[in-house]
Amino acid sequence: MSAARRGTQAGAGIDRRRFLGTVAAGLAGAGGVGGVGLLTMGDSAPAHATRRAARRPRGDRPLFLGTYTSAAGGGHGVGLGTYDTATGRITATGVVAGVADPSYLALAPSGRTLYAVDEQQQGGVTAMAPAPDGPPTVLGTRSTGGAGPCHLSVHPSGRWLLTANYLSGSVAVHPLDRTSGALGERTDLVTHSSPPPGPGQDGPHAHQIITAPDGRHVLAVDLGNDTVYTYRLDEAAGKLTQVAYAALRPGAGPRHLTFHPSGAFAYLANEVDNTVVVCRYDRGSGRLTPGTPQSTGTGPGTSYPAQILVTRGGRFAFLANRGHNSLTRYAVEAAGARLRLLDTVPVGGDFPRQIAFSPDQRWLFAANQKSGSVTVFAVDARTGALRSAGEPFSAPVPVCVLPL
Repeated sequence: MSAARRGTQAGAGIDRRRFLGTVAAGLAGAGGVGGVGLLTMGDSAPAHATRRAARRPRGDRPLFLGTYTSAAGGGHGVGLGTYDTATGRITATGVVAGVADPSYLALAPSGRTLYAVDEQQQGGVTAMAPAPDGPPTVLGTRSTGGAGPCHLSVHPSGRWLLTANYLSGSVAVHPLDRTSGALGERTDLVTHSSPPPGPGQDGPHAHQIITAPDGRHVLAVDLGNDTVYTYRLDEAAGKLTQVAYAALRPGAGPRHLTFHPSGAFAYLANEVDNTVVVCRYDRGSGRLTPGTPQSTGTGPGTSYPAQILVTRGGRFAFLANRGHNSLTRYAVEAAGARLRLLDTVPVGGDFPRQIAFSPDQRWLFAANQKSGSVTVFAVDARTGALRSAGEPFSAPVPVCVLPL
């Protein structure tokens, strides 16, 4: 989501439309230094990427941080840092300046190109080439054709960038240069027009777009329409064709989806009604079938569930709860068909907007938007228990952390 909550969530922050409407489309921002960013396993990292990660040496590893540059006290662009693989400790190293409101980050499967949304009224996406010694080089920015892009992912082929425009309820496709990863002109833009918006919503609000583990289908989660859309991507033309959709109960407000490693199930965080849903996924048709909504373990009221991750071995899942300022831990049972709530732990910050594993999944990072901090937890591989790994890292309005 955006710098704060939309109008249906009074008290949780500034309405997204009003917030973006107050900033100039080209504002580069003001504020401190940035931090981290990582390709999360919850966004279906390809198997070869996780194998490479497991072989990485110990020591300091790169970390990127997405921020809001147009928010009070925000950053100057994409934050740069490192984290110690032995302790999880984060150190700031600089910033890629001039990238406007880079609220979500993704890494290409090759690891050679980093992408950021420019979450503004005139939405854009920016490509950067990380360097071994020095800041990434900005390769250019392209329009998404929509307003308020809040999520993006790279197709496993490495040839297409997929982006969700929150405010305009649309999804976009951009081609990527085979060598540099630079962005080409947009090849498709699809606006979600049906079913109609859910209770209290003013229209469609695309919040996430990812490729299923089978590589055959692209799924777009729309909070405004209470729907997950399934598309086929024409890999020659860069065009999306809708093949199915899954309707959630009215007012659910689906936000973030992550797949079980088997690819047969997916877990959906519903932001508005404060639930999690286990969904069955059919590889042949791409159809998602939602199950019964489950508790987030945060008690009465709305805790604005944000992002859900599942471990590579498929034994545990973790959910960030912004209103409750906690992380929920689930045991994954029945080969992925069931989530059993284990506990919630304080996140150590305010409004955990996004969470991410380190590539070896030894560490879990939480970007706490309102407290201006990133907290780090050691993950027990046997039990999934989370242990705080020291003092929070200060960062200007952090909304996405991406450790490499």
